Amino acid sequence: MMTTILIVDDEPDLEDLILQKFRRQIQGGAVSFIFARDGLEALQSIEQHPDVDLVVSDINMPRMDGLSLLAKLQEAEDRKSTIIVSAYGDMSNIRVAMNRGAFDFLTKPIDFADLETTIQKTIRHIEVLREARRRQIEAERAHASLSRYFSPELAKRLAAGSDAANGMAVHWREVATIFTDITSFTALVETAPPETLGELLNEYVGGMTDVVFAHEGTVAKVIGDAIQILFNAPGDQPDHATRAVACAHELDTWAQIFRERWKAKGIAFGATRIGVHTGPALVGNFGGSRFFDYTAYGDTINTAARLEAANKPLGTRICASAAIANAAECFLGRPVGDLVLRGRSEPLRAYEPLRPEEFAAPATNRYFEAFAKLEANDLGAMPAFAALVGMHSDDSLAGFHLRRLLNGGKGVRIEMG
Repeated sequence: MMTTILIVDDEPDLEDLILQKFRRQIQGGAVSFIFARDGLEALQSIEQHPDVDLVVSDINMPRMDGLSLLAKLQEAEDRKSTIIVSAYGDMSNIRVAMNRGAFDFLTKPIDFADLETTIQKTIRHIEVLREARRRQIEAERAHASLSRYFSPELAKRLAAGSDAANGMAVHWREVATIFTDITSFTALVETAPPETLGELLNEYVGGMTDVVFAHEGTVAKVIGDAIQILFNAPGDQPDHATRAVACAHELDTWAQIFRERWKAKGIAFGATRIGVHTGPALVGNFGGSRFFDYTAYGDTINTAARLEAANKPLGTRICASAAIANAAECFLGRPVGDLVLRGRSEPLRAYEPLRPEEFAAPATNRYFEAFAKLEANDLGAMPAFAALVGMHSDDSLAGFHLRRLLNGGKGVRIEMG
């Protein structure tokens, strides 16, 4: 790469001497020179040639001296590396120049061999600065891209660390995953004004993402109103199942508050349905060399999506697999049944996660008793669920089981279609 050097000196013969002494470097394309007679002319030259890499300036010049020029150069955002030249006996000014940020100094009369050595040393310094700046820009770009998917602290670590590339490579990994979706969102899209819909969806996705990041989760996909979330990817999280359950609860709470806030504005925003599962998935950047798309694929991901959809007929808002219930620490929830999800032949035991106060409520114990009767094909299951619905009309899951029993359903195996 060619280095552009600005020589600032009012001596009339210096330009010819410089061009003569450095002719081979100039002809070889290693350096090019620009000349100015004083500090004011130097500033004009830099404005016309912003690619100037290095300034070699005398101190004593008309209109603007070298020390004043140095001060101006140090004030600029793009600080130019500067070599100060002065008479040997002018050491006090040279000391001032060094204190003001000059990279090096030379004494007059100029020793051109010394000048060449000093210029080469300064060029190496400039190259180090360029490389540091390049790395900083790359890190900033990487951080900006990663911040779309990862919590701020994780994005910072990935952007700065040498393990970032390894963490992004496609590989099989044990993950906990959450799928969220909004009921009746298509109808809302067709009826709400575009500006309202844009404000609503931006606020919703932003708020849900904040909740995910608070639990140090990864936002793998946002497709319209649907959000796919990962835990234990790309970084290790031994408690990923526990984090996923806690995150699901907080997402549910935030979404309910959000829904009520917009309801007060006259907008019928649907409930957020959440599916939670854990297992192996193919995780990594699937965007190739031109596009960053960190996400996950596999049966684990599909199952979480199916569990999210199962909430609709069940009447629940969160549906979690037995795998997540078994892996999470101190999981609290009530069994939904053995779901045969779309695309699967084997049933999967599912649960509705509960908060401690819900789990401790008397109605939850009565539900467990009713579910045990249902599982045993006990004829007492129907009146048990009927009593629950009678006392708690908002218990959609109990109502779901009662309707199944009234329609001739048996046991806890449920075809989700």
